[in-house]
Amino acid sequence: MIYQNLRQWLETLRKENDLAVIEAPVDPYLELAEIHRRVIEEGGPALLFTNVKGTPFPVATNLFGTARRVDMAFGPRPEQLMKSIIGATDKLLPPTFSALWNERGLFKDILKVGMKSVPQQEAPVMGVKVTENPLKQLPRLTSWQEDGGPFITLPLVYTESPSKPKDHNLGMYRIQIYDDSTTGIHWQIHKGGGFHYFEAEQQNQPLPVSVFVGGPPALIASAIAPVPEHLPELLLASLIMGGKLPMTDNPLGGHRIPAEAEFAISGIVPPHERRLEGPFGDHYGYYSLAHDFPVLHVKNMWHRKDAIYPATIVGKPRQEDYYLGEFLQRLLSPAFPMVMPSVRSLWTYAETGFHALTAAVVRESYSREALVSAFRILGEGQLSLTKMLMLTNRPLDLSDFNETLEAVLERFNPATDLFIFNKTSHDTLDYTGQKLNHGSKAVLMGIGEPIRELPRSYDEGDIPGISQAVAYCGGCLVVSGASYEKEPELARRVMEFMHARSTKWPMVIVVDDAMSTSATQTSFLWTVFTRFNPATDIFAASEIEHHHLSYKLPLVIDARMKPGYPDELFPREDIVKTVDARWNEYFGK
Repeated sequence: MIYQNLRQWLETLRKENDLAVIEAPVDPYLELAEIHRRVIEEGGPALLFTNVKGTPFPVATNLFGTARRVDMAFGPRPEQLMKSIIGATDKLLPPTFSALWNERGLFKDILKVGMKSVPQQEAPVMGVKVTENPLKQLPRLTSWQEDGGPFITLPLVYTESPSKPKDHNLGMYRIQIYDDSTTGIHWQIHKGGGFHYFEAEQQNQPLPVSVFVGGPPALIASAIAPVPEHLPELLLASLIMGGKLPMTDNPLGGHRIPAEAEFAISGIVPPHERRLEGPFGDHYGYYSLAHDFPVLHVKNMWHRKDAIYPATIVGKPRQEDYYLGEFLQRLLSPAFPMVMPSVRSLWTYAETGFHALTAAVVRESYSREALVSAFRILGEGQLSLTKMLMLTNRPLDLSDFNETLEAVLERFNPATDLFIFNKTSHDTLDYTGQKLNHGSKAVLMGIGEPIRELPRSYDEGDIPGISQAVAYCGGCLVVSGASYEKEPELARRVMEFMHARSTKWPMVIVVDDAMSTSATQTSFLWTVFTRFNPATDIFAASEIEHHHLSYKLPLVIDARMKPGYPDELFPREDIVKTVDARWNEYFGK
């Protein structure tokens, strides 16, 4: 089914018994978020809160919090269409009459992609106009106790290039509500909306901004899709929907509005104005710290007469972004070989915050071609923010991290296959570098035939300073001992000891708790890759040969918590007790 708006999607969930309606009064400050987190952890239903304190609007969360719901929301058609489009490029070059005729069904589907105009009187979003204190009645959701304030957590932020209005961007950049008419706007580096604002600021002019909330599920998905910079997200939304996206004019001026959105907020972001935004408990599982960001001055808001406010709660994986991210990777992955011909497949890991770890299967048609692929990946859009990149030419399912890591470690030659680049950019939410947006990158390659057999259980005896040693997978040993604050040189000493011992383990990772880190793929990926910076936290014996750092095994990674890292996210104890006590009131016995 093609969902034109949020309520069609909610009605389907209701019929599928995959929607829980909570009529009890719920506080948007921390309580609602704690209910959501418990439900998503148990793989529970979508939630519709009909009695949220301080707002007349119902709040819907956990709309995409299981693989089943994502499959229901989008179905197989978008992925099939994308594969058909990519496959047709080979068949249609050069174009012939028979080839064009054979692809007539595909052309029919492509003609459905685009936008269509809807008269204002027929656009549901134009039901109510608010010009005085436009944000006053919106739900003020606060997810974590250290958050800097309430945030809009599913904002679809729309901007256009000041010089090329057809060059638009729809992104999901968190919106902190300061008061009834101003918000922050968290434009991170390498984001399309941020580029538009930079252009406007260079011209010393304000940038018009629209924030849409709700609409078709496809519109929400397209806003978070890591598409190339100049690919219009509104067209991607139409492709996912399988029909043209209805748009309507704003009679108050400004951008056109998705006709089926729940809310449409319009305003301007002046040049050179900044205000402290954050902290915010984010999808890395920590608090991103407070920093100065641009300010959105809201002029007006439209909303449906019976508007429903969709929201999400972010935190330690796995949350809703995990399931949406997997769908979008499956949808867009067929395009990677078109953009980067030597890349066969590519996967970013949601458990690490996406940018912290990427793996790719690449072509190796001549010696060291994999390194060419590495540079190509690290130069492509948001992939340029990748912190650690693992490459192999062995065909495999990259979403299975254990299989991927073993394939690399079996083939990895430390003298030639590890590259660490210091003083590069980091994702804004990654605080493992030396300062905001700064850090380093590592490329680890495992190409060709295996050169070693990987150990799978540890039997090499005691390691000085180490109290736990657990085999995570073949070739990867996870160990723990003293905290970084007590023993900052522990990882270096482990490396020197195990190198002198000629250990069989090519990779050793020092963490705060080896047992809990090794328990699952999610716990391993989240703990390890959100807690180290390659240039400062990878240790290996090395020597310089013709300006190349030639490493020796083992590679030891220090993935312990370190001074200056933001705090890990934990719910407030009194809120936990409140939700415990009211659970039957929310859901019945």
